[in-house]
Order: sequence, then C-alpha cells, then structure tokens
Amino acid sequence: MIKWILKYGFLIYLLNTVLLSIEETFLLGDNVFIILMVIFSFSLLLNLKMLKEVILHKAFGFFLILNCINIFYWLMFHNFSDLESIKYLLARAMQFSIISFGVVLNYDYFKEDFLKHVVYVILVIILLGLIVDPFIFEGRYRGLLWNPNILSSLSCLAFSVLFLSLKRMTNYDSLILAFLVLVSLSTGSRGVLVAIPLAFLFRYGFSYRNILYSLGSVVIYSIVLNFQLQTSINRFASQSLLNDRLLQYKYAFQTIQQKPFFGFGLDKYAYINPELIPSYLQGHIISAHNAYLAVIVQYGIIFGLFFFGVVFYKTIQIYFNINRGQRVESFYFYIIIYVIIASFYESLITGINEIHTIFFWFSLAFLSYSIYKRKYEN
Repeated sequence: MIKWILKYGFLIYLLNTVLLSIEETFLLGDNVFIILMVIFSFSLLLNLKMLKEVILHKAFGFFLILNCINIFYWLMFHNFSDLESIKYLLARAMQFSIISFGVVLNYDYFKEDFLKHVVYVILVIILLGLIVDPFIFEGRYRGLLWNPNILSSLSCLAFSVLFLSLKRMTNYDSLILAFLVLVSLSTGSRGVLVAIPLAFLFRYGFSYRNILYSLGSVVIYSIVLNFQLQTSINRFASQSLLNDRLLQYKYAFQTIQQKPFFGFGLDKYAYINPELIPSYLQGHIISAHNAYLAVIVQYGIIFGLFFFGVVFYKTIQIYFNINRGQRVESFYFYIIIYVIIASFYESLITGINEIHTIFFWFSLAFLSYSIYKRKYEN
C-alpha cells in the first residue's frame, strides 16, 4: 500500500483536480485531497531512506530550495497559530514531494504513454459535458465543469498534447484537433488565443506554413465576429485582452505598497486586501489575476525575487539542455513557457490544485530529471 501510494500518488492528485472542477463532486475532491496528503505524508515517514534519495536528488534541487524559502519565510513571519499558513506550507511541500516521487517511479510511463492518456481523459470529460449541456454556443460554454476557464485549460491542454506529439496527422487527428479548438473557443477564455498560437509556434516556428495559418486565422476571426456569440474571439474583440484585468492589477499593486518588502504571508496567495476595494466592486475584484503580482503580495519583493530567481534559473537551464528531437520534451517545455506567459493574466504558479499549475511544476521536474539521466546515467 505504501509503495503503491508513493508511485501513483501523483496520478491520483492530478485526477482529483477534475473532481475539484465539478460542483457536484467538489466536496468529494476536497476530501480526497486531504486524505491523499495525509496518507502520502505517513508513507514518506515510513520510507525515510527513499525520501532522502528522492527529495535530495540533484534534479529536484530547485524544489528543495523553494521549500527552504517557504520554511524560512514561515519561521520569520508566522507562528503555530497561523493555521492557514501552515496548511499552505505543508501542501506546497507535499505537492513537490508527490511530483518528485511520481517522476522517479514512473519516468518511462510519463515519457511514453502518459500524455496519450491525458488526452483520453480530457476527451471523456468534454463528451460527458456535451451530454449534460449540448448547447455549446449559448453563452460561455463550461460543459460538465463549474468554470468555463477550467474547461478551456483542459481542452487547450489536450490540443497542445496532440498537436505537438503527432509526427503525421491523419484526417481523424485533424478532426479531433478542430473539435478541441471549437470547444476551447466556445468557453470564451481569451487564454485560448495564447495557448493555440503558441503551440503552432512550437511546432512550425517562424515558417511560411505559420504565415499561411495566420492568414487563415484572420479570415476565421473576421467571420466569427459577425455572429453574436461569446467565444474567445468575440470577447477579445469587444475588449482588449487585459482590459478587465486593469482594476485587479491596480488593487494588487496598492496591496503590495502596504507591505512591499516582506508581503502578507504564505496563506495570502492570489490575495488583494479587501479593505482597498470599494463597495461597488466587492465580489468582482477577488484576486490579482497575475501570478507575478500575486507572488509579490504573498512573499514581498525580497523573498519574491528569490522565488522567481529559482524558477527562471531552472527554466533557462532546461532551455539549453532539453532534447528538442524528443516531442515529449518539447511539449513539457511548451507547458512551462505557456504558464510563464499566462501568468501575466492568470494567478498560476501560486496555487495547489490548478491543472496548468500542476503541469508547470511537473514539467520542470520531469525535464530536470530527464536532463540529469542523460548526463549522469548513460
């Protein structure tokens, strides 16, 4: 049982994000998350030798540094009465541990079959959503999930996996990709207009083919604008990509100014001081919707710079060492770059149970471990 939970804990953790994304199963997902954290913690304590080998592994050194930053910050600015900060500290540490053990114990699976299974699961979720709600263009489509942006994250993830992994595309593959684009656009998430073009850029680079695709996209864009819909294209045209984020950035920046150097604490991730928000905006402005501002609010400038220094150093290190001939490594690096870009308009990186955030940390760990294996384990 102990070895089983260490090996498959990450897959349970990842699948549980689906339960947390459906209103009817949210409570179940919350309980599964807590149970997983507790059982995994005890499993680590009963396997101290393996814990030492994995947690102190050179490939996961950046996780260890980030955990040390969190611990040092907690010791300086929190105490045992701050239960929420303790929860965040432990949850982040367990997140990194679950990912590290998953990569080490299932490396070949994540390299060969994992992404294919991710696509299957996402397609099942989308198809079940179409059964529950087949009216895909009536408002912002969310299918089975409680939030259209979550559905967009899943559909874009499935699209990018397929698009970047296929050597040759059959008519069937093209049909699936077109279906995923349609679902993604129907959610009204403007992040789609970043995720899909970025996938094309990763696959074809700055080529004549991408120029032709861009011209085709302009034509489709012009056609869709003539319909009264709430697709990503229509919402992008009706207001600039960051227009409805400006107020959130404003109050996040004002929050930073209150405690600029050491922030508001570990438990205040994706936080804006509610006292700054006028009454008529209460309930509308709830977070920064910007991971970079969110991290500075949480840690302050000093610890925030340490945090970002570790993340960007690891990203640059991976960029210069990945095997671009392996499509799986290219995809995982695509996830890293997408999240870094998307963090300008979404509170990614800071969370615990968001799908792209999990994939971001997992991709960093997987690629770091792959590079280590090539260098030292020939």
